[in-house]
Amino acid sequence: MSRFLTLRNGRRIVLNDADEEAAIEAGIKADPETYEPGEDDARSLRRPGRPPLEVIKERVTIRLSPEVVNAFRATGKGWQTRIDAALKEWLREHHRNPGS
Repeated sequence: MSRFLTLRNGRRIVLNDADEEAAIEAGIKADPETYEPGEDDARSLRRPGRPPLEVIKERVTIRLSPEVVNAFRATGKGWQTRIDAALKEWLREHHRNPGS
């Protein structure tokens, strides 16, 4: 008797029986081009990930008016970075050193 796997959409898939699985495995082992990487090989293929940031930003909670948030969000992806840039610009224009 065949075994089935029923998917969420109701579609049924016939699963291989033990003899079919054995034949498939034997074919894989007989293929000279089949190579199964070891742990060292797999480790060397992993991507290093995101590089560390030069400046680590601090996570804070801030309340902004809806019109400010909506205007920046409407500019698309990166809107929070643009708020940060706008605040930095404000600091450059308005911040005065204590001795000046």
